[in-house]
Amino acid sequence: MAADVEQQRYDAEQIQVLEGLEPVRTRPGMYIGSTGARGLHHLVYEVVDNSVDEALAGFCKHIDVAIKADNSIEVEDDGRGMPVDMHPKLGIPAVEVIHTVLHAGGKFGGGGYKVSGGLHGVGASVVNALSEYMEVEIKRNGNLYRQTYSRGQATSGLDIVGEAKKTGSRTLFRPDPEIFDEVDYDYGTLEHRLREMAFLNKGVRITLSDEREGKKKKDVFYYEGGIREFVKHQNANKEPIHPDIIYFEAERKSEEGAGDSELEIAMQYTKRYNETVFTYANNINTIEGGMHMAGFRSSLTRVFNDYARRTGILKEKDESFTGDDVREGLTAIISVKLTTPQFEGQTKSKLGNSDIRGFVESTTNDRLMAFLEENPSQAKIILEKILSTYKVRLKTQKVRDVERGKLMDSSLPGKLWDCSEKDPRLSEIFLVEGDSAGGSAKGGRDSKRQAILPLRGKILNVEKANLAKVLSSEEIKNMITAFGCGIDDNFDIEKLRYHKIIIMTDADVDGAHIRTLLLTFFFRHMTQLIQNGNVYIAQPPLYQVKRGKEIYYTYSEKEQTKLMRKLSEESPNARYDIQRYKGLGEMDAAQLRDTTMDFSNRTLIQITMDNYAMADEMFVTLMGDRVEPRRRFIEENAKYVKNLDI
Repeated sequence: MAADVEQQRYDAEQIQVLEGLEPVRTRPGMYIGSTGARGLHHLVYEVVDNSVDEALAGFCKHIDVAIKADNSIEVEDDGRGMPVDMHPKLGIPAVEVIHTVLHAGGKFGGGGYKVSGGLHGVGASVVNALSEYMEVEIKRNGNLYRQTYSRGQATSGLDIVGEAKKTGSRTLFRPDPEIFDEVDYDYGTLEHRLREMAFLNKGVRITLSDEREGKKKKDVFYYEGGIREFVKHQNANKEPIHPDIIYFEAERKSEEGAGDSELEIAMQYTKRYNETVFTYANNINTIEGGMHMAGFRSSLTRVFNDYARRTGILKEKDESFTGDDVREGLTAIISVKLTTPQFEGQTKSKLGNSDIRGFVESTTNDRLMAFLEENPSQAKIILEKILSTYKVRLKTQKVRDVERGKLMDSSLPGKLWDCSEKDPRLSEIFLVEGDSAGGSAKGGRDSKRQAILPLRGKILNVEKANLAKVLSSEEIKNMITAFGCGIDDNFDIEKLRYHKIIIMTDADVDGAHIRTLLLTFFFRHMTQLIQNGNVYIAQPPLYQVKRGKEIYYTYSEKEQTKLMRKLSEESPNARYDIQRYKGLGEMDAAQLRDTTMDFSNRTLIQITMDNYAMADEMFVTLMGDRVEPRRRFIEENAKYVKNLDI
């Protein structure tokens, strides 16, 4: 007993102080989100952000990023070069402070940078803390300086190793395998982010190259048109209805301590039903929107209503256009750059600077109206699109109101086998392909915490449907009612009845298609479910192997091969009964429970979204109207397909 009490002492000796960069290595997820693929790639973005800050300050035009043969990363720019003089307080070179001290940098009002994407100042030091090796070279003052680091510590002094005629910084780092689940970089992930950065910072040339054996590749991202070319890129697989991309920019000088602000907006209408509006603050994708989005939306509705009434398209007695009317088919990029951005929301990706709303609103009022007046033929095309949406809305308003009313007031769908748990945090719902599998799932579930909603066949492809058609789909209505959180502008995450929404379909082509249709619906109408990490995909087994009374399950061809090799070594002459599952209906309730639904045994894949623009591009390609981009995607990616059941 005395020993137990001794172990439970709580005094000064039990208070741990993590010094230097120890907190980063102890809790890396707090700084980079995860130790999986997302966190691994985030290290690259942190270093590139520092180079982009130099570009925003007007000192950098070229940024080169390379995946080296050993999966280390090299980032080089032609900026001023990191400072190498001695820090007045710490007595070590400034570059060493940048790489070994948290929250150190020129981004906190010290005059280093007016605008910065890496506001928290943790970038270089966090990358150092999570790398087994880092090397920094600086061209400055006519000299070439070099310093090395490892796992948060400097491993050499700052040495002059040569002469330099130009200026700039080069960082080489190798992620620490002790920290990361994997250290293999994905070229496509880096490609999308670096292209996005080049769009948002016109005139900056970003080069990405892959030096790994069998993967050698190189791309250059350079866009003089900036976000105009971003809109053009996003609309490549859509059908724009007017030729010119509407573009305007503005600057506002500091007032009442708000700091200087810059605004860029580019927009173009297409034949599609959904709106695609991306907002950025200091190059950070504000996926939850914020004040810049609110100002833009308010102005957009006002400008088109004013123009329509001024030109007689809307009469005095006519109802005004709504926000939904004027945003259908719109692709827009809104980029603001601020001295002191304020981020809020669940993922810190919502811009909270209230003063920016008025700046965006007034600028859009003036500049968008000017475009419409100066380009009457294009204005007519856009207004015809808006008017068509407006008329469809009025015609189907009663139906839509009735459907919305039903969704708000109706009881839970009759097909739903609900769970008894009332706490959403402990509850989950399985979306199951077909009534047969639904029956097995019902029998295998934990009825206290697991609800089952069978889906009949393939749901509507919402990528090709307007809202009225979406709300008339029985399967979609059942999901909306069961989830309880609404859709689109009426979505409220606080009303979500289940914190895990699990898609459970067959491991064949039809099952994959149903999964994609469901994810398209969630992405377009319940985006926050994906942002919050509420959506999962169940992983039923691919094989069942019986050896006497022993039963084994494997979830991939690789696992199956490994298992069979192991069993053959143990019992060379044994007989096996091997079953290859093609559908959930082939499993009875007990098998489905043990392999796919049991909390302790199952495997779930969480659906995440790191890049909204990249996700939008993918859904347009796979689920949109145009066949050619889809055919090209299939041809390029067919070599990666495994376990294809037709």
